[in-house]
Amino acid sequence: MNLIDRVSRQFEDNMRTALEALEMLAAPIAGAVELITASLLENGKVLVCGAAGSAGDARRFAAQLVNGFELERPSLAAMALSADASTLAPIAGEPDTSTLFARQIEVFGHPGDVLVAIAANGEPMRILDAIGAAHERDMRVIALTGADAGRIAARLGPADIHLAAPADRSARIQELHLLILHCLCDGIDCLLLGVED
Repeated sequence: MNLIDRVSRQFEDNMRTALEALEMLAAPIAGAVELITASLLENGKVLVCGAAGSAGDARRFAAQLVNGFELERPSLAAMALSADASTLAPIAGEPDTSTLFARQIEVFGHPGDVLVAIAANGEPMRILDAIGAAHERDMRVIALTGADAGRIAARLGPADIHLAAPADRSARIQELHLLILHCLCDGIDCLLLGVED
């Protein structure tokens, strides 16, 4: 086995997938930037949840909104629903953890807020329930998924945004999700600060 060739294939696969995603997702990502920015300007907030390994992406995205991305700016109202251990512990001890995020949305979500739901693998019930809870609170939803996310897509309303990475491999989906989240951070900063380039 030639490890250099194998590494090269990983890079090439990543680039191919990213270029395919660019054609499909540039306009919806721009729409997501505008949606989040409008909510923040109206004193709304961004609630972020991620299933399994995507929980780390959710925490990172919320932290970048609160603490800043690449430009100096005031903190933005964002909260990762998978970050508060004292809130999650009682729920996680229950046999049915599908309400893990929905309960927090019921408490912290308000009309005009935005839910960013991230699911790189499968369609976990907790993400589906989170989307339902967000809709009950008159929140809009931005869902980041892989290519195979029919039940999540079916839960989204006409005002929601679905950013489906055109990939089946978990590694490619997760890489694209991180790129999408960085695009969101950059776009929000540029709109809020009036940056042109």
